[in-house]
Amino acid sequence: MSVLWTRAELEAATGGHFLSASPAALAPAALPTGVSMIAGSENLPDQDQAAPEIIVTGISIDTRTIAPGDLFIALKGDNSDGHAHIGMALEKGAAAVLVHNTTGLTDPRLLVVDDTLAGLQALAHAARARFKGKLVAVTGSVGKTTTKDMLRVALSALGPTHAAEASYNNHWGVPLTLARLPREAAFCISEIGMNHPGEILPLARMAQPDVAVITTIASAHLGHMGSLDAIAQEKADIIAALPAHGIAIVPDDAHGQAIFQNVAQKADATLWLSGENPNSFAHLDGLVASNGGSSFIAHLGDKAVPVRLEAPGTHLARNALSTLAVCAAFGADIARAAQALAAFRPGKGRGALATIAGGDVTLLDESYNASAASIRATLAVLHLLPANRHIAVLGDIRELGDFSTAEHAALATPAANSADLVFCCGPHMKSLFDALPRAKQGAWAETSATLAPLVCAALRKGDAVLVKGSLGSRMRDVITALNTLHTVGAA
Repeated sequence: MSVLWTRAELEAATGGHFLSASPAALAPAALPTGVSMIAGSENLPDQDQAAPEIIVTGISIDTRTIAPGDLFIALKGDNSDGHAHIGMALEKGAAAVLVHNTTGLTDPRLLVVDDTLAGLQALAHAARARFKGKLVAVTGSVGKTTTKDMLRVALSALGPTHAAEASYNNHWGVPLTLARLPREAAFCISEIGMNHPGEILPLARMAQPDVAVITTIASAHLGHMGSLDAIAQEKADIIAALPAHGIAIVPDDAHGQAIFQNVAQKADATLWLSGENPNSFAHLDGLVASNGGSSFIAHLGDKAVPVRLEAPGTHLARNALSTLAVCAAFGADIARAAQALAAFRPGKGRGALATIAGGDVTLLDESYNASAASIRATLAVLHLLPANRHIAVLGDIRELGDFSTAEHAALATPAANSADLVFCCGPHMKSLFDALPRAKQGAWAETSATLAPLVCAALRKGDAVLVKGSLGSRMRDVITALNTLHTVGAA
């Protein structure tokens, strides 16, 4: 663990000031346990000898997970205010707290700014400015977090790599990822998301990517955006944030090719297509997919490397191809990166495979989120799994607006083709359930909590079950119920 921010750097970056210290607080502070100054730290700005030293080794916005040495940022949201948890942060060992309300507070560890969100953003800009490595930014309707996680695995084999552990891709998450960026990292991965028009460009400009990746263009957030063209235009703003001669990697079959080309031309950026078209800069060849994973040859310009993924799904193979294209854009060792991808495993709620009920049932956990495109992709994975019966448990897709009924109903055919039984919950999924052949209908319920016991009661030995839905449909309730099963009925 190394020093992330010093007192002088925090004040310089944010334009804030620490509260005046009492005499008892002026003694030099020891470094947190396990912390060592980084090489070259003798060149850091001199500290104010009249004030206590501040050594920050991490950044937190949640006192439930804060660690000693963290800078706690007291963000104010619609339903919460971090200022209410300042005392808890300090009790847990926070090195400093970023605040904009000091009413009744005198602790010299409080760094006062006009607005804590603006202060976080200022730290992000400062961290990006001092970063000497390469940064890749990832956006897309589906697959952002999975691609980010693949990039972390691949790039970590090539040098120190920084990326958020979770899906930090909004107006809090992007600056938080950057503010946590260690100065000694060789690579940084920034995930950038959106729900409404105009959200990607300011976040992408903050990240200042050297390389940009668009994973997919699909109907996610269609209710807010209005059309696939609008979604493609918004996603293309990540290309607009590239420097001259930066590289953008986009799917060769994605909606919006003309949009991508136009934005890349205006940004003087290079566009690399990625997919299954042999004319694309990055393309798959000889893809063999099975329930255990997939193997293929990745062609990247005039180079070709074999790839083995221990995770099933053509969509994951395509994400891996984009990952290797990023490595090629960085001029890195793509063969070494490809070998590293064999260690990739999907995260919790994002395609993780497990067995439940004493090993009698296979569970494909896709409960974190959903779109029409991702449901189609995971239904194809379900179909690959060896099982006596394939069962799909699907929750509502959110943010589709007036397109909701048609988008859900259109999933009936791929669901019926991949699953023997389909269980659904939520008002929108009722349109899919009603469109299924009667023999494929498992059950429908208003909520996931009501549906969960119906799914549990229906399972038999040898089944494979997929659980997927938007975060708001609370499909984790189904996963929790399934994980409590000790036995199921006979096959």
